[in-house]
Amino acid sequence: MVSPERLLAFAAMSFVLIIIPGPSVLFVIGRALAQGRRAALTTVVGNTLGAYVLVATVALGVGSIVERSVLVFTVLKTAGAAYLVYLGIKAWRQRGSLQAAFAGAAGARGSLRTLSEGFMVGVANPKTIIFFAAVLPQFVDRAQGHVVVQMLLLGLVFTVIALASDSVWGLAAATGREWFARSPRRLSLVGGIGGITMIGLGLTVATTGRKD
Repeated sequence: MVSPERLLAFAAMSFVLIIIPGPSVLFVIGRALAQGRRAALTTVVGNTLGAYVLVATVALGVGSIVERSVLVFTVLKTAGAAYLVYLGIKAWRQRGSLQAAFAGAAGARGSLRTLSEGFMVGVANPKTIIFFAAVLPQFVDRAQGHVVVQMLLLGLVFTVIALASDSVWGLAAATGREWFARSPRRLSLVGGIGGITMIGLGLTVATTGRKD
């Protein structure tokens, strides 16, 4: 099974990626600002379920191919690293885009619809797709066997962290909407820091991993 060291390393890298505001976080913040805590938390649950569907997809399909082929792994890792750097540069250049979360207040919606919309955002999040496909296989200990189980376990660690982090974002946005609204520069700063961090994460992905 996965060693404690690999679990901790994966959890640390997951945490860095998760805390960076991306499509899912923006969606959660928008729901919190427009509809309040309940809608935000329901959206978070939907996002988390969508993310774990991606974990299962990688573990049962793409991940097995990547795990067996050094060439596929290298190509995918390089593409994933490049995309993370691209997202980081984009986040830096458009760091004021978090203000879009304040645009318009949608009417109240049913919990099931809110959950399903959160799910769709989670399962279509490009940042998460790239992370699972390019990074998740790096933390599998092939010598221990049970590759699929290891990936599912690592993915569970990611989703638990994501559930906690996104919930904090949603609750903070719902509680501090007036504080955010008074200073657009605060959201801009969050986006800028997130962009720089994502660039660093992309470079880390590009320079680490299997050597066999």
